[in-house]
Amino acid sequence: MMAKLQVKRIYDTPTDKDGFRVLIDRLWPRGVSRERADIDLWLKDIAPSTQARTEFGHRPEKFAEFTARYRAELDHNAEAVATALQLLREHGTVTLLIAARDPECNHGIVLREYLAEAFERAGNGKIS
Repeated sequence: MMAKLQVKRIYDTPTDKDGFRVLIDRLWPRGVSRERADIDLWLKDIAPSTQARTEFGHRPEKFAEFTARYRAELDHNAEAVATALQLLREHGTVTLLIAARDPECNHGIVLREYLAEAFERAGNGKIS
């Protein structure tokens, strides 16, 4: 099975290529109504802890440290990870929605990589 997993800002306009849209922030994004968000699921339990997010502060120089910490949190968050993997198996295309501004330095990127590895390791196929 080939699945598609992408990361997108919740402020970007939804498209029909988004597939199943999952908000992965612990807090609801500022300035976005529930209707405009057009999400299928709010999986706040898979978001990084408040402490990890605060210490990271979206500072690029702290991204490697944040990545290691968040991946360790995900290692101990089997239920939320299993939910995300099940969504990939069921829907084929999943978009992880984040509020972060930086497209290369955010928890969505870390989660996408983590889920892609877990999906393939479980014998589900590849992630594009």
